Parts: sequence; structure tokens; C-alpha cells
Amino acid sequence: MKFAEHLGAHITPEWRKQYIQYEAMKEMLYEAQEQAPSPEVTDESTIHRFFARFDERFFQFCDKELSKINTFFYEKISEANRKYASLKADLEAYNEHTNKSAHLGGLRNRRQSRMVGLFKDKEKQGLSHTRKHNDLKLAFSEFYLSLILLQNYQNLNFTGFRKILKKHDKLMQTQHGGEWRQGNVEMAPFYTNKEVDHLIHEVEQVVTSDLEGGNRSKAMKRLRVPPLGEKQNPWTTFRVGLFSGCFLVLTVCIVITAIFPLDSSLNWDTAVQMYRGLFLVILMIFLLGINTYGWRSSGVNHVLIFEIDPRHHLSHQQLLELASFLAVLWALNVLAFLYSKFLSIPPYACPLALVIFLILYLINPFPILHYSSRMWLLKILFHILTAPFHHVGFADFWLADQLNSLSTVLLDFEYMICFYGFEVKWLPDPDTTDICTRNVYAVAIRAVISCLPAWWRFAQCLRRYRDTKLAFPHLVNAGKYSTTFFNVLFATLYKVETVVNDNTESIQNHTFFFLWITFAIISSCYTLTWDLKMDWGLLDSNAGENRFLREEIVYAYKFYYYFAIMEDSILRFVWTLHVSLGEGILFQQREALTTVLASFEVFRRFVWNFFRLENEHLNNCGQFRAVRDISIAPIDSNDQNQLEEMMDEDDGVFTYRSEKRKLLSSHTKRSKSSSSMRSRRSSVILRFKDPGKEG
Repeated sequence: MKFAEHLGAHITPEWRKQYIQYEAMKEMLYEAQEQAPSPEVTDESTIHRFFARFDERFFQFCDKELSKINTFFYEKISEANRKYASLKADLEAYNEHTNKSAHLGGLRNRRQSRMVGLFKDKEKQGLSHTRKHNDLKLAFSEFYLSLILLQNYQNLNFTGFRKILKKHDKLMQTQHGGEWRQGNVEMAPFYTNKEVDHLIHEVEQVVTSDLEGGNRSKAMKRLRVPPLGEKQNPWTTFRVGLFSGCFLVLTVCIVITAIFPLDSSLNWDTAVQMYRGLFLVILMIFLLGINTYGWRSSGVNHVLIFEIDPRHHLSHQQLLELASFLAVLWALNVLAFLYSKFLSIPPYACPLALVIFLILYLINPFPILHYSSRMWLLKILFHILTAPFHHVGFADFWLADQLNSLSTVLLDFEYMICFYGFEVKWLPDPDTTDICTRNVYAVAIRAVISCLPAWWRFAQCLRRYRDTKLAFPHLVNAGKYSTTFFNVLFATLYKVETVVNDNTESIQNHTFFFLWITFAIISSCYTLTWDLKMDWGLLDSNAGENRFLREEIVYAYKFYYYFAIMEDSILRFVWTLHVSLGEGILFQQREALTTVLASFEVFRRFVWNFFRLENEHLNNCGQFRAVRDISIAPIDSNDQNQLEEMMDEDDGVFTYRSEKRKLLSSHTKRSKSSSSMRSRRSSVILRFKDPGKEG
């Protein structure tokens, strides 16, 4: 592998601009070689002057790059020292509080008969103790990762200088590059400074002795840093190809069976609603795998953005493998439904069995089958379902946005619950009553289900406004999701009048229809504008040569951005097809149209994901944020102000160490603060590093 490719594969994306510009320097060398006067027609003194002027310009560029690297390294090593001082203070305060609690616990044990709530108090203290211990492990683990990234920054830049100066001497046939390296690069602070190595050694010692009870192998397993260049597993690639091929063959079988049905008694309307939701979920997982590959190959650090464990997370290969495997199961289940008469099994047992299998896979409590990823997903889903009561992180509102594109899935799951609860007849019956879609109560329930994804995002926006006190963008964003409520309301009233009451010509019905269309247009324009301007950061008036885009773009071709703008503009209004075509076709055809439009919405969200995470990544790049910032002790606003004052003093770090013990000791008595202050834990450390940064 060429060094330029090695550099591109191993740099920290958020620090991209702070690395040596190896490609630009190599281009300078090749241009100088091509533009050099020919020795056959030019005297030697002219050639010598040409290369002397080039060397002056080239080494000025090298000096500028070296100064940039030294400055950035000094900033990051100073930040690392402050962070380590903070973590040591946390650890010392934790150990002091643990020892004090153990002593007080021994005194309490002598009075057990006199204290009614002792066991409950001890249980709470034990949970708090375990939580803080785990938080310390996580904080040191993330800090260790940041040190490895900084060490890698040192090594890559030194190697870059060595390679480019060696190439300079080879092409220019001089020794000036080697001399400049010895006199400048090898004396540069970023290369001679060994504080990173010292901090790495200290962190290993601290984690081993204080957090893992002296077990070094366990400590190093926790601190293990994943390979900076993700390697592909050939067997995983093989399985993805195998499952994908099987799915295509099975899909052809399903299409042929659907065109020439062998069992005319099967209810196709029910079948579509049974299997469509699962298909859309599998499709989204597959497209998310492609998203992950695109982010990874373009340097968008999705691992940091989602704040997932960089040591244990699903790669794009694993997502594609999971999706293709589930697709094969889905296709086999559909075929079992279609051939149920010949297999002598109840047809409606097939989709139920598939849903039960997937639910058991998701909630499986045993540490197998992507356990950490499943638990992460369940945690985020819980945060979404209880949106107003939790601090909202990026992963929370990102997944809630995905659910907004899967509203058809929620409706299909609601239909499945209703069907198995009230309509199911395990043997085929063409006269099955349709109480799950045409009953007025069913229509009302489906309206509520349709509003749930928008409500979750609406509640998250209100919570973010409560936490930040910023009316823009959070209240404005909440207004965007509120338009969905009116859209669904008038669409439901129109459906009740036309379908349930069979009243298609009343003035009231026409009023509901026009109000539905009006709010649908308002909602589409609102969301489209927000997509392009806020979520993607496009339509920037100062974009320069990137017209209608933004000043800085990550993906290789501008065509991607213009295509995404056109695609999002079209698919945001694709509901008009459902209104114009859906009213004049049969129910079965309408369900097929709904399936196509729902697939388009999943594809729209797939494209949206690329540019939403790119925009978030650029925000992290502006802050040079490459790892998660984690603090331990809950701190209220008064204590935060006190800490900020101490940090402004010359000996702030040392004062902070002693004062932090007092703060932690006082706050552990406040059991209610453990949940309400979680969102503020990182702010103090960040303010300590850089008052301009945001957590």
C-alpha cells in the first residue's frame, strides 16, 4: 500500500486538516521535476537557480506544515494532561468516598435492629457505587483511546515527513531533504515529546491497579483499541453474497407463485399487511449497512456521532449479513404461507412465527448474537418511548427520525395485533370480516399510531428546548412535527366520512379533504426546507464554488449532493400519488401502492442519513472532537460555576483535585441528582478544556 493510501486509511477524520499535506507536497515535487529546464539546452547555473528557488518554496511549505502540526499537538497534549488530572481527581475522590462509606457501613451494621430503612439505603448505595465504578472504567477507556489516536498522529506525521523528504532527495538528487529532516523534524516537539507514551503507561497502571484489582490482562482487554484500519472478513463477505443470491432466487419463486396462485382461498390483502412491515425493516437494515460503508469510506466517524463503543459495534459487513439472512428467512416464510395448503399448516401461523422469532432475537438476554448492539438499540428505543423524561442525544433523535419513515411498519404491526386478536381463522376463509381497517374505532387507533413517530420527535424537541433554553432550532423543529398531527387528523376525518360512513358527497367531507391536502402541503414544504437547510446544512450563501451546497463537503462528487436535493424534493411530495391514484383503485391495489411508496420513503431516509451524519461530522471536525467526553460526578450549576472559577486560576488543576473530592462527597448524598444531572456531566470537563466547545 502506498503511503498516501495508508495515511488516508489511518488518520483520525476529525483531525484531517491537521495532518501533513502529503499529497500536495508530492504534487509539488512532480511539478518541479516536469517544469525543470532541460540540461541539454540550459546551462548548469540556470538549472541550479531553478532548483534553489524551488527548494526555498518547498521547505517554506514544510516549515508551515511542521508549525501547524506542532501547534495542534501542543493543544491536544495539554488537553490530555488536563483530562488526566480531572480523571485522577475523580478516581481519588471515588476511592476516598468508597473507603469512608465502607467505614460508615461497618458502624451501621452494628445498629441494624434500630434502623428500618437500612437495607434499602445499602442497596441504593451499592447500585450507585457500581454505576460510578463502571463510569470510571468507561471514562479511562475513552481517554486511553484518545491517547492512542494522538500517538498515531505523531507517528503518521513523522512518517509523512520522512517519506516526502526522502522522495525530494531522490527526485532532486540532493541531500537537502535529509538535512532538513534532521535539523527540524527530528527536533520538533511533536516528535521529541514523550508525554503521550508516559500517559498511556500511567493509564494502564491505574486501570490495572485501581479499577481491575491488579488483573492486567483484564485491564488491557478493556483498554484494547480496535485496528485503525477496519479489515474485512472474507467469510462474512461470502455469507453476504450467499444469502443475497438465495434471496433473489426465492423472490423469483414468490413472484411466480403470486402471478399463478395455487391456492385461491388465501387473502392477499391480509398477506401484504402481514409481511410488508417486516420487509421494510429488513430493507432499512440493508440500506443502513450501505450507509455505514459510505460513512466509513468517506471518513465520517459514525461511531463517535452515535456514541457507541468503538471496540464493540457492528460493521457494514455485519449489518449486510444480518439483513440478507433475515431476508432469506422472510422469503422462506412467505413461500411457506403461499404453499401452506400443500404443507398442511395453518397459513397465518407463518407470519406470526416469524415475528415471534425476530422479537426473541431482539430481546434475547444472553451475551450472544450481537448482544451489545441489541442492548444499545433497546436502550435507545426506551429513550424514544419515554422521550420527554430523558436527555436527548444524537442517536435518540436519529433513530426517532428513522421511525418517522417507518410509520407504515407501525401500522402493519398494529393491524397484525388486531388481526390475531379479533379476525384470525387459522384455516383460509375468504369471508373474513375486516374490522381492523374499516371500523371507526380501528380507524381512530390507526390515526394515533400514525402520530406516534411525530409525537416522539415533538417531545424530544420540547425536552431539548427545556435543556438548552434555545427556541431556535428546537421549538421551530417541534412545530415541523406538529404539522403531522393536523395532517393525520383531517385525513382520518375524511376517511371516516368516506369509508366508514360511506358519505362521499357531503360539504363536510369536502372540507376535511381540502384541509388534509392543505396541511399535507405545509408539512412537506416545512420538512423539505428543514432537511436541506438545517439537517444537511446546504443552501449556504457563502458556499463559494460549491454552489447551493456548503463551503466544505466530504463526499467526493458534487453530483451526489444535487441528486440528493432533487430526490428529497420529489419524494417529500410522493404522497400526492397516494391521493390521486389511491382513491380510484381497489383495496388490494391500494395496498400494493402503499408498499411501493413506503419503500420510496425508506430509500429517501437512506439518502438523508448520508448528509445528516456528514453535517454532524463537520461540526465535530470544527471542535477537533474525536472521542466521547465522559465525566463521573454529578454537578449542579453552583458547583459548576465554582469549578470554572478554579480552572481560571494558575493552579486550577491542583485546586480542582482537592475541591473535587469535597464536591463528590457532598453530592453522593443527593440520590435524585444521579439521573437529572447526567446531561451536565461532560460540560465541566469540556469547559475546562475549551470554553468554546459544546458537549
